Amino acid sequence: MKNTKRNKRSQTGGYPAVKKKQGFAHWLPFYLMGLPGILYLIINNYLPLFGLQIAFKNFNYADGIWNSPWCGMDNFQYLFSSNTAFRIVRNTLCYSVVFILLGMVLNVTVAILANEIISKKTKKLFQTLILLPHLMSMVIVAYLVFAYLSPNTGLLNSIITSLGGEAINWYQELKAWPFILTFVHEWKGIGFGMILYLATILSISEEYYEAATIDGATRWQQIKIITLPLLKPTIITLLILNCGSIFRSDFGLFFQVTQNQGALYPVTDTIDTFVYRGLMVQPNIAMSSAAGFLQSVVGFIMVVLVNAIVRKIDKSNAMF
Repeated sequence: MKNTKRNKRSQTGGYPAVKKKQGFAHWLPFYLMGLPGILYLIINNYLPLFGLQIAFKNFNYADGIWNSPWCGMDNFQYLFSSNTAFRIVRNTLCYSVVFILLGMVLNVTVAILANEIISKKTKKLFQTLILLPHLMSMVIVAYLVFAYLSPNTGLLNSIITSLGGEAINWYQELKAWPFILTFVHEWKGIGFGMILYLATILSISEEYYEAATIDGATRWQQIKIITLPLLKPTIITLLILNCGSIFRSDFGLFFQVTQNQGALYPVTDTIDTFVYRGLMVQPNIAMSSAAGFLQSVVGFIMVVLVNAIVRKIDKSNAMF
């Protein structure tokens, strides 16, 4: 024992090895690599916070942001003093809830189905095709929708008239557009949503599935017992984050796809489109800032509220 200790001391110079402290120079390359992202975060997310005061000011260009007079909550009355206030809030909230819940179900389902494809080439082709709509501009999507729904030359009306029916002016049909907008939104976004869940599925160890196969579990039982429970943290995290945008709407979807048809306003008018039209008539930046501030506050409250509910049910899956 004494010889062993003596040998260890001789190898380390008679003293225990001391771990060398890594200085700033060691981490400098990592800081430099992260610098572009940090600058983008500051410029895009933090510097605009100074502009929040516009929501509480009677802004004019001559005085600028700092010298414009304060007006309290007057700018917020723009959203709620009109007779369409209930309509735009109802449409915004209802569409957001449907998009979040339906999108979650479809994204998880498609991710699981994509993981079941055995051929690697087929899987890559499927992922590429389903992601393609997400990469399209909403302007292109609007033209594609018009190609199907055009009153005169649309594909759907061509099929209907060829079968002996009468052509439908789709841009005047109120009842059809909640379903059309929901379909277009999910079709465009399902590819990106699928990738997030598919990444989690691919990280699950194959040993779980091998053990389940040995025990005689079918593929559906493996999905039910292994895949879905292990997807639960990802599902809950994305649900909490998506609730932060529950008071916002996709402007391109509700403005461009609908061709800004006034007849469709009862079912397509949201806070974002309402504020945009108001700014076109009366270019008041303060009212637009108030709408954006209100949307951010509601989103923050929803994130905190949903996270608190999740923490009460299952503390391990809460974000904070």
